[in-house]
Amino acid sequence: MNNRIKDSFFTAARIIILLIYSVYCFLPGLSGAGVSYITLLLVAVYISLMVSGSSLSGKMRIILPLLGAAVLIPLFIVEGRYCLPLLFLTVLELLTDFRAGIRWYMILIPVPLIPCPTDLQFRLIACFLTALFYIQNNFIIEPYRKQMFEDTLKEQDLKKDIEKKEYEAQAELQKNMLMAENRSLEERAALSQTLHDKLGHNINGSIYQLEAVKLLMRKDPDRSESMIQGVIDQLRSGMDEIRAILRKERPEKKRLAMLQLVDLCEDCRNKGVEAELTTEGDMSLLTDKQWEIILDNSFEAVSNSMKYSKCKNITIKIVAMNKMVRCSISDDGIGCDSITDGMGISGMRQRMRSVGGILSFETAAGFTVNMLIPMQGE
Repeated sequence: MNNRIKDSFFTAARIIILLIYSVYCFLPGLSGAGVSYITLLLVAVYISLMVSGSSLSGKMRIILPLLGAAVLIPLFIVEGRYCLPLLFLTVLELLTDFRAGIRWYMILIPVPLIPCPTDLQFRLIACFLTALFYIQNNFIIEPYRKQMFEDTLKEQDLKKDIEKKEYEAQAELQKNMLMAENRSLEERAALSQTLHDKLGHNINGSIYQLEAVKLLMRKDPDRSESMIQGVIDQLRSGMDEIRAILRKERPEKKRLAMLQLVDLCEDCRNKGVEAELTTEGDMSLLTDKQWEIILDNSFEAVSNSMKYSKCKNITIKIVAMNKMVRCSISDDGIGCDSITDGMGISGMRQRMRSVGGILSFETAAGFTVNMLIPMQGE
């Protein structure tokens, strides 16, 4: 049963019950001299108003049943108490359309007890089953469907929100990586310019002095020796400048580690395996030692996944928390029944022990390497 049939089931059932109750008005005529055209006309108008009201929405959904209830007055005049079941059904319809509370249904209790040509037991059973059908739909099925619809909307909104946040996180990560790469290129250019400016003149001056020494060595040994010492001092000074520049311009391990992890994911994608790097929290809180361990263990875990797991996706996730750094490397491959500590895993354990960290593995779905590293120490 598809959703469209489910949505219209109650409406169709209401129409069928309405037709059955309306035919009941013809019973006196069927057993007597026949059905008058006035009764046929009134019942036809009543059915059309009630059916139209049940299939429409807005104000007309309420106005048409009220008009149908008004048609019951001349029907009572023509057919008498045979129309009591229609009164019972009309009240049920109005209570449904007005979304009345359960207490309002108590006003229906006296209706089947009103004296009528039909059997009392039959009236009570028919009215009870009809009321039960309406109450079940209005207070059990309809709220449940409404709740399911709201839950579906919330689930869709949540899914969209998660996808949006994931997209924003990936965009932010890519932006940070591009900025880091641009800074790295700018620093390389600055380093090249600095080396040229600081050392170019120094080296050129030393060359000129050595050329002069070459000419003066035989004529003026003392002066030549003095010039050679000057060249030595100048070159020594240049070496000190080189060391100072390299110490100053040396890139941070944190930045290099992030770039290397991005390159690792890119290398996996080039080999046909989707790889993704995600981060949460303030990555600047991680120390150089922590980055070094994360980087080395990530390379080892990804290498094992590429070799043995037959996976299609790899995820590297780094989360900086208050007191711990959590890093997980997961794949969706075949997993394994047991873990044997080879040189790779032994090296991972040794690196984690050096900082008091915890290393664990999950093999239920694919293979996951979990690392917990204390935030306080290198």
